[in-house]
Amino acid sequence: MPLPKTFSLLVLGQGSTGLDVVEWALAHGPEHVSSVTVYGGATSEATERTRALEARGARFVYGTEAVGGDYDICVASPGISEFSDFFAAARAHAGEVMGEPEFAWRLSRSSWCAITGTNGKTTTTTLTHHLLDAAGIENAAVGNIGTPTIDAVDAHGEDAWLVAELSSYQIATTSELHPRVAVLLNITPDHLAWHRTHENYALAKIRLFANMDEGDLAIVDVEDEGVMAFADRIFVPGRRVLSLGIADAGTPDAAFVREGVLTVRLAGTECALVDAGDLAIAGNHNVTNALAASAAALFCGAPVEAVRSGLLSFRPLEHRVEPCGEIDGVRFFNDSKATNTDAVEKALTAFPDDDVIVLLGGHDKGTPLEEFAAFVCEHVRAAVCFGEARERFRHAIEEADGSERVDIAEADDLCDAVDVARSLANRGDVVLLSPACSSFDEFSGFEERGRRFKEYVEQLRADGRA
Repeated sequence: MPLPKTFSLLVLGQGSTGLDVVEWALAHGPEHVSSVTVYGGATSEATERTRALEARGARFVYGTEAVGGDYDICVASPGISEFSDFFAAARAHAGEVMGEPEFAWRLSRSSWCAITGTNGKTTTTTLTHHLLDAAGIENAAVGNIGTPTIDAVDAHGEDAWLVAELSSYQIATTSELHPRVAVLLNITPDHLAWHRTHENYALAKIRLFANMDEGDLAIVDVEDEGVMAFADRIFVPGRRVLSLGIADAGTPDAAFVREGVLTVRLAGTECALVDAGDLAIAGNHNVTNALAASAAALFCGAPVEAVRSGLLSFRPLEHRVEPCGEIDGVRFFNDSKATNTDAVEKALTAFPDDDVIVLLGGHDKGTPLEEFAAFVCEHVRAAVCFGEARERFRHAIEEADGSERVDIAEADDLCDAVDVARSLANRGDVVLLSPACSSFDEFSGFEERGRRFKEYVEQLRADGRA
């Protein structure tokens, strides 16, 4: 259902996403949006940006979650759980409550390719965008990747694709969002404070497919246990699903590796693309990401040759198994984005023939560590546990099967962890920052952590201690 021609708008939360919606509403004036009201939340207060928006006509209510008034449409910021009292208060005062991607989709004239999963979303979104660029197809990478979807709706018309990285928060509040292509990479436990249960979290991801039919393409990793636990909700009559995995699932629509070559089959017609070993992004998880992006791009109309050239020219993203230099024959990799155990396990598969020293730690998310610690012991020569979580991670690894083969050490903070890793490393080894924790004990986010890691490696090289 399209939005009303003119409507009153309530925005819930004054984070950057909510304020981007306010910017759009004010730019479209009273002929489309009759009024704009923002409830910032219990701890909200005026900022330089909100004052500027108030001066342009938006009404802000600070310091409360007690919503008043009546509104046609409410757009809720992604940080506000649909199970919260704040969200319930908005629902009681608005005709519809939705997230920013749903709002943008109803306004958009473009086709959408939507990508979700616990891990790998940003790489797959960026690579899909890159492949469409290589094919000369107008597109924009939007959503969780950095550019809000609302910022792209006016800039791109019917011939364009919006390649949208969407989180579970953003999908959970959708009702009519209908991507032409949608990708589900994996599902592992995450964001339980927002969703309350793992099932709610998984169903939010799967909701991405709710309105898709045989004219669309749902791309699903059929080798991911978390995804396949909900197979009955994914493989339903009337929905076209491409089976994604390293092995050929044998379905009419599939993406897989055959004799080392990335291969996509659409409606029974196969395209052999490039050797997996020629990708600049390492690890089986990135092979899967590349297959998903290739299948999406081909469905969007990209010629095979453009997909091949795009795959070969794509380079690792910052903070995602990112090469960041060598000291005395030891290679360093920044995987600061790996804030959960599943992401670390995927990163470790990128180094099957190397001795790895992994840096684990940061702000402890309380994730169970028994199975993870056993996996670490199978795949590393040494583990340096640092930060707030160091003692729990060290204890879990010491108690795991295979721990006798692993050097286990502690460090106070990130730079100390690098120093300890260097003391353990031999020429030819890999030092991998893949912490399995958030960064908030020491940094403002994984980006700052990753950049500090790279800066410190460069400092060691430059100041003669290398």
